[in-house]
Amino acid sequence: MISKKMAGSINEQTNKEIYSGYLYLSMAAYSASIGLNGFANWFKVQLQEEMAHAQKFYDYIIQQGGRVVLKAIDEPPKDFAGARDLFQKTLDHEKMVTKRIDNLVTLAKKENNHATENMLQWFVTEQVEEEASPTEILQKLDIVGEDGNGLLTVDSQLAARVFVPPQK
Repeated sequence: MISKKMAGSINEQTNKEIYSGYLYLSMAAYSASIGLNGFANWFKVQLQEEMAHAQKFYDYIIQQGGRVVLKAIDEPPKDFAGARDLFQKTLDHEKMVTKRIDNLVTLAKKENNHATENMLQWFVTEQVEEEASPTEILQKLDIVGEDGNGLLTVDSQLAARVFVPPQK
C-alpha cells in the first residue's frame, strides 16, 4: 500500500508529465507554423512519450491501492525565438523533470518504499535519455547556426523520429 504522501507526490508528477506533453504539443504547433515539420514531428513524438510516462505513474498509483487525482493543466508557452530556443527550453524543462524524479526517489527512500523506489529507477534511466536528446540536437543547431540548408537537414533528421512505447 502506498502512503498518502507518496501517492500525492506521484499524482503531482502525473500532472507534470501531462503538462510536459501539452508543452511539447505547443512546441510542435509552433514548429509547424514556421515550416519545420520535422521539428513538429519530433515534438509530437515527445508528446506521446510524456503521455506514456503519465500513464505509467497513473497505473502505478492504482496498482498500489492509491487514488489518482488529476488537476488542471497550466497553459504552456506558445511563442518561441526559433529552433534553438525550442530545444534549449526542452533541455531546461527536462532538467526540471529530472530534479522532480530525484525528489520522488528521495521520498521513496525516506519512506522505505522499495517498490516505489524500484519503479522510479525506470524514470531515472529515462531522464538520462530525455536530457541527452535535446542536448545532441542543440549541438547540431550550434553547428549549422542560421544556415537555412543546415536547419533543413536537421529538420529532415527529426522527421524520421517515431514513437516507441516504453517497455513495462
